[in-house]
Amino acid sequence: MFSTAEYISSAARFTRTAERGLMSGERAAHLISAGRLRDDPPKRLVLLDVRVGAGGPDRTSFRRAHLPGARFVDVDADLAGTATERSGSRPLPDTETLTAAIRRWGIHYDSTVVVYDDSRAVPAARAWWVLRWAGLPDVRILDGGLRAWREAGGALVSGAEPAAPGTTTAQPAGLPVIDTAAVAALPERGVLLDARPREHFRGDGEFAGHIPDAISAPVFDDFDERGLLRDEHSLRTRYRDLGLTAGATAATYCGSAMAAALQVFVLATLGIEIALYPGGLSQWACDPARPLVRGESAAPRPIPPP
Repeated sequence: MFSTAEYISSAARFTRTAERGLMSGERAAHLISAGRLRDDPPKRLVLLDVRVGAGGPDRTSFRRAHLPGARFVDVDADLAGTATERSGSRPLPDTETLTAAIRRWGIHYDSTVVVYDDSRAVPAARAWWVLRWAGLPDVRILDGGLRAWREAGGALVSGAEPAAPGTTTAQPAGLPVIDTAAVAALPERGVLLDARPREHFRGDGEFAGHIPDAISAPVFDDFDERGLLRDEHSLRTRYRDLGLTAGATAATYCGSAMAAALQVFVLATLGIEIALYPGGLSQWACDPARPLVRGESAAPRPIPPP
C-alpha cells in the first residue's frame, strides 16, 4: 500500500506528466502536445506551418507570427497536383514536385516533422497524410494547433526563416489509397466512412448527398471544443459503434481529401489503418452516372467474414 508521501509524490509526477502532455503508443507516434513540443522537442525537428485563411494558403499570417524555425507549406501548391476534369479538386502531388518541397523544407529521412495550423487540424492533417504517404516515417500533428501552443506559453516569431536543404526523396505508397471503382464496391464487403459534417452528408452542402451505403462519421466529433483530440477510449468506442471492427476493410472520403485525411490520422492514433479516397466527392461527382444519396446515414451493417 502507498504511504501518504508516496501517494503525494506519485500524484505530483502524474500532474507534471499531464501538464507536459506526455503520450504513449500509437498516439505518441502521430500526435504531440504543445507542452511536450515546448519543453522536450524531438531531435532533428522540422516544423511545418500549414495555415489556410479565407482566401487560401495564409502566408501573411505566417510571416506575422509562427513557431520558431517553422517553414510555410502551401496546401494547394505543395500538397496537391494539378486538377483535371476527372481528377477531383485536389489530386495527389507528383513525386518530383513533392520531393522538391520536402527538400526545400529541410527534411531528412531521420527528421521528426511536426505540422500545425489554426483550422481544426484539417490542413495539418493533409500535410501529415501526404508526408506519410510519401514514405516519411515520423510525422506528427501538434494537438490543438497554434491555439494550444499560445495557451502553453510557446514562443512565436515573425518573418521568414531560411532552412538548409533536406535530402529526402518522396516514395509514394506509404499509406493506402482507394480508387473510385473500389469505393463504389466497398460497402458490400467493408466500411465506407464519410468524414464531412452531417448536414453535408444529408445533401445540404456543396454536394447533393453522399456515396451510396456510406456511413456518416463527422471527423470533427473526434475533437473537443479546444480542438484537442479526444481520449483513446472515447474514440475506440465511437468507431466500433460505426462498424469499424478489427480486421474490417475500410476507407474514408470527404469533398477533396482534407477532412478524410484527418480521419485517417485519428484512426492511426488508435493503431487502425484505413484507406483514403484521394479524389473524394469532387471526383465521384465528375461522372453524372455515379449516384449521390440524400438523407440520414444507415445503421452500420455486419461485415461478412473474409
